[in-house]
Amino acid sequence: MRISAAEKQEIIQLVDRSELGVNKTLQQLGIAKSTFYNWYKAYLEKGSEGLAAQKKTRRQWNSIPEEQKQLVVEVALDHPELSPRELACRLTDEQEVFISESSVYRILKAKGLVTTPQHILLSAGDEFSDKTHFVHQMWQTDFTYLKVLGWGWYYLSTILDDYSRFIVHWELCRGMTAEDVKRTVDHAMSKAGLAKHQRPRLLSDNGSCYVAADLKTFLKDKGITPVHGRQCHPQTQGKIERYHRSMKNVVKLDHYYCPEELIAALEQFVHYYNNQRYHESLDNVTPADVYWGRKEQILKRRKRIKKQSLAKRKELYQMEKLKT
Repeated sequence: MRISAAEKQEIIQLVDRSELGVNKTLQQLGIAKSTFYNWYKAYLEKGSEGLAAQKKTRRQWNSIPEEQKQLVVEVALDHPELSPRELACRLTDEQEVFISESSVYRILKAKGLVTTPQHILLSAGDEFSDKTHFVHQMWQTDFTYLKVLGWGWYYLSTILDDYSRFIVHWELCRGMTAEDVKRTVDHAMSKAGLAKHQRPRLLSDNGSCYVAADLKTFLKDKGITPVHGRQCHPQTQGKIERYHRSMKNVVKLDHYYCPEELIAALEQFVHYYNNQRYHESLDNVTPADVYWGRKEQILKRRKRIKKQSLAKRKELYQMEKLKT
């Protein structure tokens, strides 16, 4: 897809201002370094005029057909909450049409449907160093607080599977005690239906409820090994911390006047997060796809659809070439 001179200049300015650095910013935008530096050299030599696209005698074989561009716009208008990355995945999964994330972004940008992306700086060193390799190898747990008007503060206790990021269980509690943690773990174990030899490690911070002696005894009886993050380093539980941030960005948009309203909102978000939200770190599948073992099948299907889509574009190009 052709990028206008104004868009190239905007990208150059975005990369120049980005705190992520050139390589990571270009990776987010889906632009090759060689392409960017060609633009940058032309911009330094000739200014905005140097960014003007050169006329081509024929269109490229992999150009996206107009009907597919229109499909991108229609799906985006139906689902304004989706990012270009999520939209590209949905087009492949539901419409069986492959269009890259960068192409989706440029199509929407040309229609004025997206703004310049905001980048979040996350350091790989802020994650838990001991990576998991399968579901239920380790769970992360933590509390966060939410307010119900006229009722006061409530505390959300959550169990997240570290490998799949799937929310195994959550409870809305009146406090943050060891008893609340034990109840949450008990219900998570029941939901997971683990065999006796399957016992996850439990990663938490060093809050008083998580280091309490009676909780340690409870976990030992269950065969669960507690793991605690470093003092004053909440990024160790980075996955559940990021889940809390994503959840609050949605749930806290409304006011709640009784606990039942808040519980309903949390149920709705957890269902969306587990089953519908494409997660970039999971190769753009949902936590449920990983948790239930569907990931590889989905990725193989996407690869097949990509191959078919590119073959159809090439066939269309060759047919048009014969007509001329």
